[in-house]
Amino acid sequence: MPVELKGSCHCGAVKFSLLSSTPVPYQLCVCSICRKVGGVGGSINLGGHSETLKVEGKENISVYKAVMDRDTPQQTIASSERSFCKKCSSMLWLPELIHPFASAIDSPELEVPETMSVCLVSSKPAYVRLPEGDKKVYKKYGPYSLEEWHKKHNLYKA
Repeated sequence: MPVELKGSCHCGAVKFSLLSSTPVPYQLCVCSICRKVGGVGGSINLGGHSETLKVEGKENISVYKAVMDRDTPQQTIASSERSFCKKCSSMLWLPELIHPFASAIDSPELEVPETMSVCLVSSKPAYVRLPEGDKKVYKKYGPYSLEEWHKKHNLYKA
């Protein structure tokens, strides 16, 4: 059965809940976008069922569309949107398939994966340290989607 995730921004102006079949925070992205919007260490996204998303404080949400290949001739604006609190700037979720940021989840306490996957290290500067513990590091993305990884590790909550 899916897990109910409850989250909020730092200042409390936005609170949300949704059901998730993929609630284990196993994949850290250290790309330039995740580092700049989520903090130097990057960000971890979970998966959620968009039709179950309930939000309090919608008026405090703003959206950011990332600049891809900034300052190059290939520069474009990403089609994906990142929702954040416009009062405290906490990142909340990516709305396409609803990927809440693990950092915004208040309850339940998220399970610690045995192995952390770290993706997009090809864009990580040298000063950013990778997490301690067992990890798999990928220059781009790992071989599994969020759903596939959870199913492979018997952690999918149907």
